[in-house]
Amino acid sequence: MRRLFAATVVAAMLAAACSSSGGDSAGSASADQPERIVSLSPTATEILFAIGAGDQVVAVDDQSNFPPEAPTTDLSGFEPNLEAITELDPDLVVASDDLGGLVDGMEAVDVSVILQPAAVTLDDTYEQIAELGEVTGNAEEAAELSASMQAEIDEITEQVGDAGAGLSYYHELDDLFFSATSGTFIGQIYGLLGLENIADAADDGSGFPQLSQELIIESDPDLIFLADTVCCGQDAATVAARPGWESIAAVTDGGVVELNDDVASRWGPRVVDFLQVVADAVTARAAS
Repeated sequence: MRRLFAATVVAAMLAAACSSSGGDSAGSASADQPERIVSLSPTATEILFAIGAGDQVVAVDDQSNFPPEAPTTDLSGFEPNLEAITELDPDLVVASDDLGGLVDGMEAVDVSVILQPAAVTLDDTYEQIAELGEVTGNAEEAAELSASMQAEIDEITEQVGDAGAGLSYYHELDDLFFSATSGTFIGQIYGLLGLENIADAADDGSGFPQLSQELIIESDPDLIFLADTVCCGQDAATVAARPGWESIAAVTDGGVVELNDDVASRWGPRVVDFLQVVADAVTARAAS
């Protein structure tokens, strides 16, 4: 199960390299605001509730575990069950990708679909927030959310200043050592704080290369961020127990940071929380 979960996280982020950065509407659009939304994207679910459209959401996929009040079901965003979705009588379906014939299937029953692929930049996130705000009748709330996020991000980066300059890091997606380069959404968040990404040396064009343990050890990162604490049971202790890793600066100096897998893999409102955790780690490391 943990391998499947980790694989789906990597697959979702890899979709960014193959998709347009903005959202795409498909199906028969309606001028009316949707009253029965089905979200097959955890990030879209978070956005919908953050902009005040939660009351319009009747069902979300099995990975949409935030906020707690989201109506989680056993629907899959990776293998959409068109019959099960149709039975919910939606007037809008939001997904990150057109998998399993989703768009054509919903179009056949006159249901609109909005596709919002994995963001590549923060601007993509703001665009998706605006799109969902517009279609749900919550444009003002969406604008306020984006403005608030931008203000918080600016405040965090200002507080950190140049503390991250010269510090290197390794972001771990799973315990098979897949990571994210600076060209990905994840990498750009770290880039806001001036950190150097050791995964860039292994970039294979996908943005999510599998690193060798030798590369990680030789790179000797100052910080290690674990985005596999839930899926793969990793923590500072398991990292320190890996052969050869005990000599890495991040391990010897307390620079192994345990992230929430979901927060670190989604590009919605909680990206601010992700950045804050990274900022706290950078500040602590710089002061040590």
